Amino acid sequence: MTSKLMGVTTEADTGTRRGGGKTIAAGFLAALMMLMALSLWTIVPLIWLWIGSQVAATQFPSLGPYVIVLVGVVATIMFAAWVLGWMNELYLNLTGTHTVDPIRLGWLRSLRDSEAQHPPTLLEFVVVGSVLLAATCLFFWFLFFAGSPLPTG
Repeated sequence: MTSKLMGVTTEADTGTRRGGGKTIAAGFLAALMMLMALSLWTIVPLIWLWIGSQVAATQFPSLGPYVIVLVGVVATIMFAAWVLGWMNELYLNLTGTHTVDPIRLGWLRSLRDSEAQHPPTLLEFVVVGSVLLAATCLFFWFLFFAGSPLPTG
């Protein structure tokens, strides 16, 4: 059953909607991609710092633990980026589209806007969003929780 509302065809929720399972799976996959992208800036470095601290025998270690942390972080981030790419391909197969179209009102568009620019993909949206969220959290931590770096006395 469809109805026309303000020039937009809508489908009434009669239980005949198709692709509901794919929509739920795509939403779950997008949330998983966001969590994985956030882990690039939080969980991965913290785990490798912990591993490096366990390898170090003293409080002032030689170069070994630092190299382990550096190589581990880089390798894990490269693997996570590969997994994010694979998950993006899976998202493309589930939804049949590669874009996350922003809603841009007509009066906000530039006259130079053209259709030649591609809208952002889910992967781009997720990675940029995770970077912005990590930078915002770092900013607020620095302002409110880090304390003064200046000596008191």
